[in-house]
Amino acid sequence: MTDRDTLAACLDRLRAGEEGALDRILPLVYAELRAIAGAQLRNERTGHTLSATALVHEAYVRLASRERMAPRDRSHFFAIAAQSMRRVLIDHARGRRRDKRGSGQAAVPLDQVEDLVGEEAADELIALDEALDRLSRISPRAAQLVERRYFAGLTMEEAAESLAISVRTAEREWVRARAWLRKEIAADLDPPPA
Repeated sequence: MTDRDTLAACLDRLRAGEEGALDRILPLVYAELRAIAGAQLRNERTGHTLSATALVHEAYVRLASRERMAPRDRSHFFAIAAQSMRRVLIDHARGRRRDKRGSGQAAVPLDQVEDLVGEEAADELIALDEALDRLSRISPRAAQLVERRYFAGLTMEEAAESLAISVRTAEREWVRARAWLRKEIAADLDPPPA
C-alpha cells in the first residue's frame, strides 16, 4: 500500500467522522504541510516570529478543533489545511498590527526604525485576506482557486481538479482574480486622500 493509498483511506475515515483519523493523516502529510508553510513564510517579512513547524502545528490544532471536516480528496485536504494556515498568519499579522499601533509599548528610538519596515508585510497580508473575503462574495470559486494556488501551493492542474473545472477555465479565473486582487489590495493599502 502506498502513502497515497493510505492517505485516501485515512481521508475516508475522516469524512466518516472516525475519531483519531486526523492524527493518522498528519504523519503522512507532514513534510508537504511544512513545505506549504515554508512557502507561505517566504512571503512574510524577514525575522517572522513563526517558524514553518509552528505554523503547521498551529494549523493542525485549529483543524483538530473543528467539529467536522470532510475533505473530498487529497487536494481538498491540502486546501483546507492551507486555509487554516492562512487564518493563523492573518491572526498573527493582526496581532502584530495591534502591537504596532501602541498597545502599551515603549517608544522606539529613531535608529531602530528599520526594524519596523517589515510591518508593511503584515498590512499587505491583512489587505489580501480582506480582499479575498470580498472576492469570495463575488466569485467563490475564484477565491477558492487563489487560496489553493497561493496558500496551498497547488499547481494549476491540482487546483483545477480540486474545483472540478478545466485547467483552461482555472487559468482564465486565475488571471482575472489576480488582477482584481491587485486593484483591491492597492486601494486598501493606499486609499485616496479625503
